[in-house]
Amino acid sequence: MSTESTRRVLQRYVDSKHTDMSVMADDVVFTNTATGEETKGPEAVRQMLNYVYHVAFDAEYPNPTLMCDGNRAVLEGTFTGKHIGEFAGIAATGKDVKVPLCVTYELENDKIKRAHIYWMVPVLLTQLGINS
Repeated sequence: MSTESTRRVLQRYVDSKHTDMSVMADDVVFTNTATGEETKGPEAVRQMLNYVYHVAFDAEYPNPTLMCDGNRAVLEGTFTGKHIGEFAGIAATGKDVKVPLCVTYELENDKIKRAHIYWMVPVLLTQLGINS
């Protein structure tokens, strides 16, 4: 895969606000590096992203920086929103959050095959009033 092809796939995904599952391989795996939890398959990934962005939080990932090299890509930015539902056992607080977030991607045949999600959980917990 070329860097330009990878960029096109990831830009399409970003432009869709992480809802275009047609860019996912059938056996895609997203790994939350903070917990080791794996989400497998396009539908499970769609549900996980919907939960994080629209159920647990009313959030977005505005204007992330996209870097691509061959079949690999990195998105880096800030997850921004309001805590509106249960997340990781924490009831909704109504608090605003701004959490650094980085996701690495591996693509195969113009599809996202793997993603590793790196976000600053201590920053999130502090903003939710858990680690004060």
